Amino acid sequence: MNKIIVVVFFMIVSVAAIAQKSTLYNPEANAKMDIENALKKAKAEHKFILLQGGGNWCPWCIEFHRFCSADKQIDSIINANFVWYHLNYSKENKNEDLFKKYDYPQRFGFPIFIILNENGERIHTQNSEYLEDGKKSYDKKKVISFLQNWSPAALDPTKY
Repeated sequence: MNKIIVVVFFMIVSVAAIAQKSTLYNPEANAKMDIENALKKAKAEHKFILLQGGGNWCPWCIEFHRFCSADKQIDSIINANFVWYHLNYSKENKNEDLFKKYDYPQRFGFPIFIILNENGERIHTQNSEYLEDGKKSYDKKKVISFLQNWSPAALDPTKY
């Protein structure tokens, strides 16, 4: 009986871990409404929006999220300056109207990063290739530089 309980417990934990990993991007989400809500939050908190375009099918998309979340310094920069939203692009839902609105950033591949200011204006599109470190992950210095250079403080005219 105890063996059955242990096996069931590990099955539940495994399923939960797989489900968590595969739902970083939600093909069923109303991305337009989600981005509108993110903009409200960004405006209230004086932050920008970090749209990460990609999908659960994309290992580099999943790796960027893992890389940033696992690094306390990068995670802190993101939380202090951005509302982070994972904009789905998959065969189930390409969010074509939104990708068109942001001038087809998928041309650079995935993940693609789109920075919106607190008014919802696209101020930058970042090709993730320039943030990579070899063929396995991302370069901490490059990611930090990208995030800091496109933060609200970096674009504050009173600083110059």
